[in-house]
Amino acid sequence: MNILLKCAILILKIIYFFLKLFPTKNKITMISRQSNTPPLDFELLAQEIDIDGEYKYAILAHKLQPGLKNKVKYIFHMFKQMYHIATSKVVILDTYCIVVSLLKHKKNLVVIQMWHAMGALKKFGYSVVETDTSTSALGKQMTSEEKKELSTTMKMHKGYDYIFASSEVCVPYFAEAFGYQKESMIVMPLPVVDILTDKEYIENKKQNIIKKYPILKDKKNIVYVPTFRKAEKEEKIQELIDNVNYSKYNLIIKPHPLTKLEKHDERVIWDSDFSSRDMLMIADYIISDYSAIVYEASLLTKPLYFYTYDYDDYVETRNFYTDFKKELPGLISEDSKVILKAIEKEEYSLDRVKQFSQKYINQTDYKVCKRILLLLKEAISKKAREK
Repeated sequence: MNILLKCAILILKIIYFFLKLFPTKNKITMISRQSNTPPLDFELLAQEIDIDGEYKYAILAHKLQPGLKNKVKYIFHMFKQMYHIATSKVVILDTYCIVVSLLKHKKNLVVIQMWHAMGALKKFGYSVVETDTSTSALGKQMTSEEKKELSTTMKMHKGYDYIFASSEVCVPYFAEAFGYQKESMIVMPLPVVDILTDKEYIENKKQNIIKKYPILKDKKNIVYVPTFRKAEKEEKIQELIDNVNYSKYNLIIKPHPLTKLEKHDERVIWDSDFSSRDMLMIADYIISDYSAIVYEASLLTKPLYFYTYDYDDYVETRNFYTDFKKELPGLISEDSKVILKAIEKEEYSLDRVKQFSQKYINQTDYKVCKRILLLLKEAISKKAREK
């Protein structure tokens, strides 16, 4: 298998050699394998690039999924990636990209890792390479030794010029996760901060949600946004559902997109038209667990609660960069009744939520998309001088 992989890498290198003969354009390419649709962060940045007018852009979103047919499709998508990388001045990633790390690029190419989640809560990347339960970038369950070998062969997360971290506090954690020195880190949150701090955008989104679900304007709304688990404990989700007082509250559940959670209770809104981020905007109370969406939720300054029924298992298999029980700005409990009782009593501290947001997300009056585009232009100029 290792020989086949090395042969495949050699073929990619040969093809890319000829693709690099194409001239470089005034183009910024954004690559994601988080989904098959352009991530919102990329779309927001693309809008800013359009407004500025100096550069063109390409967004390549294609999810690497299990199965031989899907892997073949992804290989052909990689050829498309290679062409755009070879003809761009900047490549922006929101996750690991095989051809970016494996191949040798033109000297004037700027590569930026704009990881898809803000903050530094759960450990990832090289921070979890030692754990047997971690999953490789190719979507295969592997032991730590197998993953180390694959990481070396695939040059995991190599080739970045800059890596964004959402605040100074997160810099050492991201440096560890990606295997870089702190000097490669740039304090820069995600473009989504621009809409999460835009009152007009939030109000419009709320009205769109209410238009589909009129019941949401009649009661207070509890939104539950759990992290991804390979094996859901559905009985714990049902426990939360059964303990809600539906005469006073609506319950909206937004499972992680990769979670196979049955939608079986008519008392609950199981929405598929709006994102988890959208539903945070309509929430009066937010219940999560170990999801990085807590950082986005904190920007909205809403009451936060943490339903951690599997905390010990999670610490053992994944663990955190920060002191979870000390840092998280809200009640933490493995008992849904305790959380719902706290909601009934309006027990929360918005001051703690604000402090958490300010600590983990760099916030200024200057819009994030404008800041990123300015940084890109400076990086392009620096590369040109070095060349």
